Amino acid sequence: MDCSDKGSVTRVLLEAGFGNEAEEHAGAFVTSAKALGPSVSALRAWWVPGRIEVLGKHTDYAGGRSLLCATDRGIAFVVKPRPDKVISITDSHTGDTDSFEASPDLDTSTGDWRNYPRTAVRRIASNFGALSGVEIAFHSNLPQAAGMSSSSALIVGFTLILIRTNGLDGRDIYKENIGNDEELAGYLGTVENGQTFGTLEGGAGVGTFGGSEDHTAILCASADTLKRYAFCPVQHERTVGFPRSLTFVVASSGVVAEKTGGALELYNRASRLAGAVTNAINKGLGDSHPHLAAAIQSVGVDGVRSALSGATDSDFGVDDLLDRFDQFVRESEQIIPAATDALDGNDVEGFARYISESQANGARRLKNQVEETVWLAEQAERLGARSASAFGAGFGGSVYALVDTDRAAAFASEWASAYRSAFPARADASVFFLTRPGPATFELADQSSKV
Repeated sequence: MDCSDKGSVTRVLLEAGFGNEAEEHAGAFVTSAKALGPSVSALRAWWVPGRIEVLGKHTDYAGGRSLLCATDRGIAFVVKPRPDKVISITDSHTGDTDSFEASPDLDTSTGDWRNYPRTAVRRIASNFGALSGVEIAFHSNLPQAAGMSSSSALIVGFTLILIRTNGLDGRDIYKENIGNDEELAGYLGTVENGQTFGTLEGGAGVGTFGGSEDHTAILCASADTLKRYAFCPVQHERTVGFPRSLTFVVASSGVVAEKTGGALELYNRASRLAGAVTNAINKGLGDSHPHLAAAIQSVGVDGVRSALSGATDSDFGVDDLLDRFDQFVRESEQIIPAATDALDGNDVEGFARYISESQANGARRLKNQVEETVWLAEQAERLGARSASAFGAGFGGSVYALVDTDRAAAFASEWASAYRSAFPARADASVFFLTRPGPATFELADQSSKV
């Protein structure tokens, strides 16, 4: 791929499903190619998007459902081979760099963005052995630590590059464990959380006890649609069109929700609480369900509630366990199926009502919101959005508003102005932008193939 030719790159991006943003993204590829030196005509390049969790608050790692799409913002990766074993990385936007040899014992404790590529390299080296060296330059226009999966996009990008440039997907051990995009997404989730996937042994992740929702959206989305998945394992359930009459306006609050930083313990508490609910159910019923969704499928909502009513846990009270259970049931078992049906039936008002209910249910029972994200969702509806919801891990991050396309730009300006007046300390760090469901990850040399 000649990444020095902005016009050629723009045409590839337009063919992949991008709109007016294609030229801006092409510039990111050109900038990244230049960061790799003067020889830029025979490079490999990938686009890796962010994602919006339309519905599915903390459901994936408990075996639940999510309704997802990719954003039309993301990360441009440009790659060229090296003659040695060194992995050299440049953030072409900031100028930050990192360089190391691939090893299953690689130190990943950097405390910044370098943790993500190092985690990917360490896991791939552990699962597949020696790796060839590469030079990678990337350029992101995703708000960082904002709930849009910028960290998971880095994990996906760096892991996928190592898989493709080393031909790992042709090896028997790969094919025995990973047979399609959904299984690859499941594996990438374990790269991030450190769990074992099939016979591919786990290790040190980035410190989160999360699932594979983000990786699934990033790998499996498609332009102008929302996709519904169930998890543990990843299973595609439904695809519904997203009307051209609607646009997502995204507000990145400026409250950092860094998975390797201060929000890590709060994020993991929500995950541990779901595990505690499952453990309490298994203890009460004498079963060994792997996650909350499996328990519900086996004995039903009433059976699970009965098992929880007298539960005890050293870390959580009964009210905590019941709140987590009720949030999961309402979100995964009721709201998401009903919202999918509403959108598929062109009932936009009904779809919007379910989004608003999800936001209220999460704030009340999941307790993962902060003052800024609660205010943003409420203010969006006061300003005329059809609905609004925080998304991602929570404890900061972003809110999307569902807005009529013909007034989305004006709405974004008004929403941003109101927020920056209400929270002046967050003004400089906040970002507001429009997006529609965009294409999944793909290599630019072959845009007909998603990954």
